[in-house]
Amino acid sequence: MRLAVFASGSGTNAENLYRYFHQRPDAEVVALYVDRPRAGVIARMQPYGLPIRCFNARQLQDHTVLSWLQEDRIDFIALAGFLRKIPPAMIQAFPERIINIHPALLPRWGGKGMYGMRVHRVVIEAGDPESGITIHYVNEEYDRGAVIFQAALKVRPGETPESLAERIHQLEYRFYPQVIENLLQLLI
Repeated sequence: MRLAVFASGSGTNAENLYRYFHQRPDAEVVALYVDRPRAGVIARMQPYGLPIRCFNARQLQDHTVLSWLQEDRIDFIALAGFLRKIPPAMIQAFPERIINIHPALLPRWGGKGMYGMRVHRVVIEAGDPESGITIHYVNEEYDRGAVIFQAALKVRPGETPESLAERIHQLEYRFYPQVIENLLQLLI
C-alpha cells in the first residue's frame, strides 16, 4: 500500500509515520504533500529523500493535487497536522481512505480553527477532566467524519497547554501508526 502524508506544520507526526512504515513489506509512506512552502515539515523530511509535493489552496480545489495523487499511485492518505478542508472530489476518489488525527476527544473541541495549542487551551479553560486523541475518517466537514479510534488521558491539576500538548503528542506517536496499519490490513 502506498501512503501519502498531508501536513501543514512542523511535521513530527509525519516523521513518525515515515519511520514507522519505512521498509515495511506491506505499506510505505511514498510522498509528502504540503500546503505551506515554509512549513517545518519540509526541512524535517528532506533528509529522508521522500518526494515532497507543495501546493496552494487553488491547486487543492482544482484537482491538481488529486491528479498528483493518482500519478503517485497513492492508496491511502493520512493527514498529520494538515489544516485545510479536503475537497469532495478527493474524498470521493479515496472513500474511507483518508484519515485525520485530532488532538482532542471529538466531538468536543473540533471544527474549523480548532487545532494545536488552541485545542489544549480550550480543554484546560473549560475544566475538562480528560482529553486525548481522535482518529477519524475525513468527510466534507472539519472533524465530523466517523470516529475510528480514541485514546484518553486525565487532565492533571495545574496542567498547562504545553504540558498537555506534550502528553497528547505521545498518544499520537503511539497510536496513529498502529491504527493506520490496522486499517491497511483490512484493505490488503
